[in-house]
Amino acid sequence: MIEISKKTNLLEQKSYKYQLQDVSEPNLYREVYPYDEVPKVAFNHRRVPIGMPEEIFITDTTMRDGQQSVEPYTVEEIVELYKLMSRLGGPKGIIRQTEFFIYSKKDRDAVEKCRELGLKFPEITTWIRASKEDFKLVRDMDIKETGILVSSSDYHIFKKLKMTRSEAMKLYLSAVHDAFEAGIRPRCHLEDITRADFYGFVVPFVNELQKMSKDAGIPVKIRACDTMGYGVPYTEVALPRSVPGIVYGLQHYSDVPSEMLEWHGHNDFYKAVTNASSAWLYGASAVNCSLLGIGERTGNIPLEAMVFEYASLKGTLDGMDTTAITDIAEFFKRKIGYEIPPMTPFVGKNFNVTRAGIHADGLLKDEEIYNIFNTKKILNRGAGVMITKTSGLAGIAYWLNEHFMFGKDNQIDKRDPLVLAIKSWVDEEYENGRQNSISDAEMEEKIKEFAHLSNHGGING
Repeated sequence: MIEISKKTNLLEQKSYKYQLQDVSEPNLYREVYPYDEVPKVAFNHRRVPIGMPEEIFITDTTMRDGQQSVEPYTVEEIVELYKLMSRLGGPKGIIRQTEFFIYSKKDRDAVEKCRELGLKFPEITTWIRASKEDFKLVRDMDIKETGILVSSSDYHIFKKLKMTRSEAMKLYLSAVHDAFEAGIRPRCHLEDITRADFYGFVVPFVNELQKMSKDAGIPVKIRACDTMGYGVPYTEVALPRSVPGIVYGLQHYSDVPSEMLEWHGHNDFYKAVTNASSAWLYGASAVNCSLLGIGERTGNIPLEAMVFEYASLKGTLDGMDTTAITDIAEFFKRKIGYEIPPMTPFVGKNFNVTRAGIHADGLLKDEEIYNIFNTKKILNRGAGVMITKTSGLAGIAYWLNEHFMFGKDNQIDKRDPLVLAIKSWVDEEYENGRQNSISDAEMEEKIKEFAHLSNHGGING
């Protein structure tokens, strides 16, 4: 069959419609996933075209997947995070949606408190079990979209559900039918897609969803879930691990439009961000993330990372307020009590802080030499130095300039007597066996002690 592609506007050959392969034994891809060995990346050298949608955006799972891996947030904490997320996403709603649990009264109270704010973005959606009672709960709360778990790999179908593929498909389609009857837009979470038989189950199942959607006149969103972080972003990789292949296949063989296609990844193999970017590049409009990447096991795609991926790919922040990222990090640390690993990009304590004297010397001359971008402007976090035995005169001078907020034309020089005196004290500390860094409080105490030595009016004045 030859049809005009809605994506490329070209005649394309679609000579085969994939049918469900109802196998008697599960396909566990043992050559790729031997379990007693590291998973293999197999190549088939089949290339798929890059085709980033005109509109790409971010969706959030902080209140759902994120909450599954930490102490549950209070209603007040959820409301504050929702406000901060809305501010970060900006007026265009680049952070388009966020999903909530609604099983407990606390969950429902949080939803209602967030809705009372009257914010357009992010839209509040839910995640439920595939049951009529849960659909009724969503409908009664006047929620327009909900996620439904539709596990797609034989690991889940055969081993967890104890079903055949046809039985699982029947169960899933029945759940989607219930959603349609309730007037709810279903978002089908194809769990474990990177271990699924793509052409034997995923594509035939999604084709059936597309038929049902057309008949009901209600769109179905497809969330491709890399539940175990097995996806790889490289071109010419064989399925089921190929992110480009999965996104292209869902579009080409199941006619899923970009705006209905979403990628959800985990970071088990350090590929969450690059896989999400690849999903955008190859045709998915949405990538599903969580604040600070908090999620099961190694976590989800960090939402703040995809803010910068968006700006890198689109050449603009499109109104996003990136200073909210720093406020979000501070809220997690001070109000929720979450300890952010210090080297975490954008939000960690040390992400733009150097200990090396040679780097500090570069910062002193021009911070652009060793700072990734203007972090003061973009994140409201100036580049900093941590005083250790390797900081040197330049590191101490830079710390002083930052601490006292001296402008470019009023910098303290690294040869200032105050700097020399503090350097002598620092050296003595480490010669006497000190191992940890010098705290800000200690620096402030020594500044008071040696301030009279300085030639800089901003200190000794």
